[in-house]
Amino acid sequence: MSKVIEGLKYSKDHEWVKIEGTTATVGITDHAQDALGEIVFVELPEVGADFEAGDEIADIESVKAASEIITPVGGNVSEVNDALEDSPELINDDCYGHFIYRMNDVVVPDDLLDAKGYEDYLSTLK
Repeated sequence: MSKVIEGLKYSKDHEWVKIEGTTATVGITDHAQDALGEIVFVELPEVGADFEAGDEIADIESVKAASEIITPVGGNVSEVNDALEDSPELINDDCYGHFIYRMNDVVVPDDLLDAKGYEDYLSTLK
């Protein structure tokens, strides 16, 4: 079973979000990294770029497939995890410990799931 962390919000596109005031930190879930397999490339968004929830913000490639990251929150990209450019496999090692980007002035949609809701959603995918 995929690891799900309490206290985070989750999208049905398999991103996790940690919301702290008006800042959100975003990464992909354990389910997503497991489905992708060995991650070999991450294309990060530009710092300073504005996105709305539901926009494609980044790309991840693995030995199996390529996948778009759909941002579950809107806002302004304030930081990206530059370490992923040289070591994208860090996501496979610890997907919750290695964020992809942070946003300021976030707009959080109502459809994000809590840990229990995401676990319930995952159970419908089997």
